[in-house]
Amino acid sequence: MSNSIRISSLFALMAILLVTVGVVQSPSLALAILNLCLISAIMALGVNIQWGYAGLLNVGIMGFAAFGGVAAVLVSMEPVSATIAVGGPGIMVAIAVVAVTIALIVWVYKTMKGRRRSVLVTIIAVCGYFGARYFFDPAVEAIESIDSAATGYLGGLGLPIIVSWLVGGLFAGGAAWLIGKVSLGLRSDYLAIATLGISEIIIAVLKNEDWLTRGVKNVTGLPRPYPVPYEVEIQQSPVFQSWAAYFEMSAVELSSIVVKLAYTGLFAIVLLILLFLCETALRSPWGRMMRAIRDNETAAEAMGKDVKGRHLQVFVLGSAVVGIAGAMLTTLDGQFTPGTYNPLRFTFLIWAMVIIGGSGNNWGAVLGGFLVWFFWVEAEPVGLWFIDQMTSGMDEANPLRLHLLDSAAYMRLMAMGVIMLLVLRFAPRGLIPESRR
Repeated sequence: MSNSIRISSLFALMAILLVTVGVVQSPSLALAILNLCLISAIMALGVNIQWGYAGLLNVGIMGFAAFGGVAAVLVSMEPVSATIAVGGPGIMVAIAVVAVTIALIVWVYKTMKGRRRSVLVTIIAVCGYFGARYFFDPAVEAIESIDSAATGYLGGLGLPIIVSWLVGGLFAGGAAWLIGKVSLGLRSDYLAIATLGISEIIIAVLKNEDWLTRGVKNVTGLPRPYPVPYEVEIQQSPVFQSWAAYFEMSAVELSSIVVKLAYTGLFAIVLLILLFLCETALRSPWGRMMRAIRDNETAAEAMGKDVKGRHLQVFVLGSAVVGIAGAMLTTLDGQFTPGTYNPLRFTFLIWAMVIIGGSGNNWGAVLGGFLVWFFWVEAEPVGLWFIDQMTSGMDEANPLRLHLLDSAAYMRLMAMGVIMLLVLRFAPRGLIPESRR
């Protein structure tokens, strides 16, 4: 079977599964799953750029997705004037002190040598640290003391939240550049450990720096992007109510579907743009160079390719795509909750998507995003139904039946394990393997 027929068949099967959920359960649930499938596919594309193109083992996906969430808050929320008045100047001075410290360290490092350079760099770093903390700590205390139940942070810029999707990519890409400059020289297993550790540090910072994003107190009420409406507003429209009557649905149910459809349109546009760019890059000389580096770094280096520079480039690009997806996810949720970022959801599942779909193939990564998220959501209700049918002959109070029904929630992990085992056994290169070019 050719790859094009395989791609069409598998995506058609995926569409049938979603339509089945819409018919059997509810259209609103099918659209909710579809929206998260689209975001998951974008995250899988980001990981595929790093692993499928260049063989970089990044398990710090969670941290880059969180940068996208931070961008959504800092871009879309209204600034809090009271906290800016009491702590804004102190924060700005602390940032200026840090900037001056870094500039001095760079200047000393480039202009001096030997022991004198080391001593001066140490002195500047220590003085800069304490100087920044001198202004930073009182400012943070003042900010967090202002109505901490509702605000207690600086707020954002009050811009349209859709801008944050681009900013989230820039945040994640910038962080990836810094991380990559330090860690990309490591062997792949050490790189995995380093990225995992860094992502945990990022999440820990976001949980504790209340002045920036309210920490574990969360930021709720993020605005929606244009043209996504609010359910309450459209439910009051007489025209909308007549449409609800025409479709024989309640206004509440139809409004939920309309809102989800609006998100679907936006997310699908972003996914298609990224997919087009990824396919163009993969088929270009740059893509061939990346695959050559992935397959044999030594040979590529011997032919004059800048292996470390290209690794840094692809690490930044992949992380930026994950950051965009992170901002989209926070936009869909309407809230930023640092406590919900965990490696299972934002690292293990994304890697499973790439492995099952087919690493090195953009269409495979997208399919994996759809397939894994679909079964991740549907495994529990399907498992509950299956166990209920299997134990229907038992008494309602039978301990074994009750135990099995209570264990239905664990069907998710079991389903992921079974799917991965089957794919690795019968299609070790993924459902849509990389095309040989």
